Amino acid sequence: MILRIKTYLNSYTNAASLAFYRIAFGFMMLLGLIRFAANGWIDKFYIQPSFHFTYYGFSWIKPIGIYTYGIFILCFLSCIFIMIGYKYRASAIVFFLSFTYIELMDKTTYLNHYYFITVISFIMIFLPAGNYFSVDSYRNPQQAFGKTPRWTVDILKLMLAIVYFYAGLAKLNSDWLVNAMPLKIWLTGHSNLPFVGPLMLKSWLHYTFSWFGAAYDLFIVLLLINRRTRIVGFILVVVFHLLTSLLFPIGMFPYIMIVSSLIFFSGSFHQKCLTGIKLLHLPILLVDNTKNYIPQNRSLYKGSIVVLSIFMFIQLVFPFRYLCYPGELFWTEEGFRFSWRVMLMEKAGYAQFIVTDAKSGKKIYVNNEDFLTVFQEKQMSFQPDFILEYAHFLHDHYQKEGLNDPEVRVQNYVALNGRLSRPYVDPTINLAEKKESFESKDWILPFEDTIWGL
Repeated sequence: MILRIKTYLNSYTNAASLAFYRIAFGFMMLLGLIRFAANGWIDKFYIQPSFHFTYYGFSWIKPIGIYTYGIFILCFLSCIFIMIGYKYRASAIVFFLSFTYIELMDKTTYLNHYYFITVISFIMIFLPAGNYFSVDSYRNPQQAFGKTPRWTVDILKLMLAIVYFYAGLAKLNSDWLVNAMPLKIWLTGHSNLPFVGPLMLKSWLHYTFSWFGAAYDLFIVLLLINRRTRIVGFILVVVFHLLTSLLFPIGMFPYIMIVSSLIFFSGSFHQKCLTGIKLLHLPILLVDNTKNYIPQNRSLYKGSIVVLSIFMFIQLVFPFRYLCYPGELFWTEEGFRFSWRVMLMEKAGYAQFIVTDAKSGKKIYVNNEDFLTVFQEKQMSFQPDFILEYAHFLHDHYQKEGLNDPEVRVQNYVALNGRLSRPYVDPTINLAEKKESFESKDWILPFEDTIWGL
């Protein structure tokens, strides 16, 4: 086994694959940031709100007023440098840090594809993606290599395989397969589309989409890995993600996945793509070298392999942390994020907070619009960690207003995947006394239903 591992780690493949992915990744991130800024979302999500929901352990990461734009500019520039391969390692680090900071500023904007970008950008820090077809290789021909260790390409394939396969496993539940939920809700909402609108009301279409979606996620990587089925697999990737892009508001994610799936193609394919870029007659990109990659620092190289091995092990086991918690995952959401559970829930909630003066008994019924944006209030109303953090904010706010040790309770109702709305948080619990932790939140009321599956 050890001999096989050593043989694999010392095998090489065309560096064009890694260079192509570097360029494609930088370009897609560039487009994503431009889109984010053009829609005015920097101001809407990070500048305008007076309160921001934070991740546990990262409450110190917050927007910095107008200077938040500087973080986005830094991220934007690092995308350009990654794409052209200029000071690649430093650029990859800057992108990872700046993008992750942006992602952690407010968990209201959490999306699976943001997490995917963070994970991929961390991996790319350790890959020699700047040693071929780059400004760095042009400026330093001694460090230009036409062959890269095979694992540096395979690790990107593995990460994509985890995303797809785990998303497929998550769909093996009774809501998705037996009840076609939540697709039945979402597709019905598109009944006003021209020509295909009436089809969106058909039950058979809801089940077709549900079952095909599960099968696609579970088996698409097998099609992409196999050379004989790769073209068919990629056509399915394009059709599937373009369709989801048309029907669901999930931003850049479909296009990122389409482009990322090209990593499964051969090095010769990527070489042809880079040759097409050469036709632009950019002299800094005309470097060609067939040498095997030789790390400048062997110890750092071995350390990178160790770090990435540990990191990938975490990626394999972390999505199953929900097994450590009691209750229905879709209801409590304890262990739901960062586990590649994509488009599995339609939740809506109502939350009326009541702040009570512990000494006088005076009650204040909170108007959430006084503190939260419409989007923040919507997300808060059905996510327990949001509810708890907001309750602590209300405690601190009204204590500053003169109330004595304010008690914070909530009358909260949540509807999940078409079910009737039901009480969510125990209304007798003073949430100001509850602390955020990795322990189960015992103040969430039971689901009183069963969703079978993984």
